[in-house]
Amino acid sequence: MNTAKTFSPQQQTKNLEPVLRKVLKEAKQEHQELQEMFELMGWSELPDALKIEIKDDVSAMADELKGQYSSCDPHIARRRERVVHWVNSYLDGICSLETAIEVLRVNKL
Repeated sequence: MNTAKTFSPQQQTKNLEPVLRKVLKEAKQEHQELQEMFELMGWSELPDALKIEIKDDVSAMADELKGQYSSCDPHIARRRERVVHWVNSYLDGICSLETAIEVLRVNKL
């Protein structure tokens, strides 16, 4: 006996709409929060490609500036120095966007 239900494409779309609305709402909220963090750092005018590479770093820096925590880890301090150095180098016209992205890209394991 076959008891499996089949749904029409219209029913499938209707079932996905609330999920898609939630995902879109969360993406908009995350984008707004990221924009605020970049503004806090004075880097709101950076190209999106560079922002994507350093968004986690900027998020952590912004949290620390807001007093949410303080990191004394030397590896984190060096990474932040690199981010600030290469972002400023790009903004000052010393290096290209491609170079800044390349040197700041974090390779995933």
